[in-house]
Amino acid sequence: MFEIFQYEFMQNAILASVLASIACGIIGTYIVIKRLVFLSGGISHSAYGGIGLGYLLSFNPIYGAVFSSLLGAVFVSVMRKNKLENEDTLIGIIWAFGMALGVLFIGLAPGYAPDLMSYLFGNILTVSSSELILMGIADLIIMVVVSIFFKQFQAITFDEEYSKTIGLNVDFYYLLLFVLIALTLVLLIKLVGIILVVALLTIPAAISKMIAKSLKSMMILSIIFGLVFTIFGLLISYYLNLPSGSAIIILSVIGYFIVFITNKILNN
Repeated sequence: MFEIFQYEFMQNAILASVLASIACGIIGTYIVIKRLVFLSGGISHSAYGGIGLGYLLSFNPIYGAVFSSLLGAVFVSVMRKNKLENEDTLIGIIWAFGMALGVLFIGLAPGYAPDLMSYLFGNILTVSSSELILMGIADLIIMVVVSIFFKQFQAITFDEEYSKTIGLNVDFYYLLLFVLIALTLVLLIKLVGIILVVALLTIPAAISKMIAKSLKSMMILSIIFGLVFTIFGLLISYYLNLPSGSAIIILSVIGYFIVFITNKILNN
């Protein structure tokens, strides 16, 4: 069984699982508590525009995904701050616009777009060393920012009106949180793809919410659950020759219902 760990692609995949689980656990907790799942879906799909631009201009598509995701997050945050449009409408716009741009750019790009399906449905086995470095940098940024502004994020997550009353710059912290969500989504694209990324971001946090007693313990549990699902999903996909992204998400959903049913039985 352990012979698979001698392969470089498998070592990269496991390291990617650890890095993604850390980001998922921290940011997914805020997403689940603040009910920002639809926003996450909009930002992840806006990344497709940057991926298409990468193919068109011949640079690493993941850098394009970072750019377009951040742009989408800032757009929603600024429009929300100025109350120019309903948040759901804005999310729907960046969702559709990002996908449309991606299709357009890929259509204009010369030749065949290799590895395109891995951005849509994920393939953790193709994560490169340069992408691991990018994931590590993003993880570091997320951990440092959340450590510094933990109390402020906690305040706007649980009581936005009270945060305004005590003079907290709610719009600024929302923008910061949206940017961190965008970074986390890009981290996950290579693992499970744009289509399934929201599931991995929300399911470990949703499970932890049923068990944890505090925000910090919820984050730690989310990281552990994310790690278990990605590692075991990876092993299942390797031995059964299944798509890795699908295996990880299906395992996560099974895990969610096991904890949900167990929790209901124990509470009754």
